[in-house]
Amino acid sequence: MTRFREIDIRKLKTVSVSGRKSKVGIDRIAKPPQAGDSFLDFWKSLPSVLAGNDLKRIVDRLVDAIIERKPVLWMMGAHVIKVGLNPVIIHAIENGWIRGLVLNGAGAIHDVEMAYFGRTSEDVQEALRTGRFGTAKETADILNGAADEGAEEELGFGEALGRRITADAPEHRALSVLYRAYQKEIPVTVHVAIGTDIVHQHGSAKGSAIGEVSLRDFRIMAELVSEIGNGGVVLLFGSSVILPEVFIKALNTARNIAGPVDRFTTANFDMIDHYRPRMNVVRRPTDGTENGMSFLGHHEIMLPLLAAAVEEELALRRKK
Repeated sequence: MTRFREIDIRKLKTVSVSGRKSKVGIDRIAKPPQAGDSFLDFWKSLPSVLAGNDLKRIVDRLVDAIIERKPVLWMMGAHVIKVGLNPVIIHAIENGWIRGLVLNGAGAIHDVEMAYFGRTSEDVQEALRTGRFGTAKETADILNGAADEGAEEELGFGEALGRRITADAPEHRALSVLYRAYQKEIPVTVHVAIGTDIVHQHGSAKGSAIGEVSLRDFRIMAELVSEIGNGGVVLLFGSSVILPEVFIKALNTARNIAGPVDRFTTANFDMIDHYRPRMNVVRRPTDGTENGMSFLGHHEIMLPLLAAAVEEELALRRKK
């Protein structure tokens, strides 16, 4: 027998399950799939629990914003473009789902290469052995040339690239988000950290031009962010450092100049839970409320899933 005193468990005060608050009930659990189910059947079958519930909520917020013409900003790292998602993003652009698109420098590079050459994403490990990584002349000439032209004509980097692709009319331009956004007069801002992109290795790179057009894009982005209050949505796909940092400074700038910017929704989609997206996109801007959400998964799965759900929900709303 133990030498130590035990609590008298017979004194435990119990309650009835019928009067207890429960987070999960039969109305929220999943439904098993059936052969021949439509996407809508699948969507409705998801459990309304944890991330399943959050995913339904972000789709609702997106659809609300689209229908009510509230700003929706899509921030994307390069990996989204590298895994072949440009057609999905272009679908969103052409259907009025996006008020502004925000890229890092690498995202612009991969988009440009898709437009001009129909391919992108070199084998870094192999090319690095011989010092040939990132040395494609054409890519550098296009990106750095557009930066020079943009600086001279007081354009942002995204606008300068969209205009350059339009003027050159490369074979695969219809697959470029920069091109399609430029055609639809949707601002694309490109946020560059000097030294992070392959084109910065080339003699054609001018820090003054790149810095000027990227800084102008920051100011354009801050103006876009100033409009997201009262129903806007901000999505982040796959940028763990640069875009979260840019967003929180743009939000601060907007609040400082334009006044209160609140009651908006943010969501981060990534493969790993990174500190800056969690803090600078999900928590701090929304004061830690349920208006900030996080989802973990591969972009090539999660982004098409989100887009398909938005398409279905829009169709349902329009039928009512």
